Amino acid sequence: MEEKRYFDTRHIAMVGVLAAMVFALTYIGIDIPSPLGMCKIHFGNIMCLLSALLFGPMTGGLAAGIGSALYDLTNPAWAPEFWITFINKFAMAYVAGVLYRHLGGLSQQNRTWISGLGGSLTYSFLYISKNILSGRFVKGFTWEVAVLETVTVKLPVTLINGVMAVICAALLCLALRPALRRAHILHTV
Repeated sequence: MEEKRYFDTRHIAMVGVLAAMVFALTYIGIDIPSPLGMCKIHFGNIMCLLSALLFGPMTGGLAAGIGSALYDLTNPAWAPEFWITFINKFAMAYVAGVLYRHLGGLSQQNRTWISGLGGSLTYSFLYISKNILSGRFVKGFTWEVAVLETVTVKLPVTLINGVMAVICAALLCLALRPALRRAHILHTV
């Protein structure tokens, strides 16, 4: 009997396709100028969550992390932190996927919304924490200034991205799941 491997050709291809979609959708957005630099509202987080909700924590996590990290590598300002982006986006999708799998007692709608929210909150916490620590230890701000800068500049955009990602990913997941099941693309998730 042949042992089933998780990362067979199908899974690797799925991660690649989903990562490409995360990468492409991160380009689509609105740059918002602020006194401390540009902030971006983008659609990449929607695909990060949707990947996890439809294809599970590991496939979704890798797609979110790889696609977002590759996007960071296209901009010299963000390239040094691509590995942090990989960890944060992987965690967002992984948490959403794990929650979706473990909330099986709830209706599909409830577990989709709760899982998306859990993933989005995970990312928001990690991203805000990273910005506070970066403000303190990289930019040399005092703790007060690092927190104030992050809360006034980064937090509002992060929350807008998060809310938009949860709403869009949940609605898309609920709409796509039946069709993907009929096409035998989804099996056990």
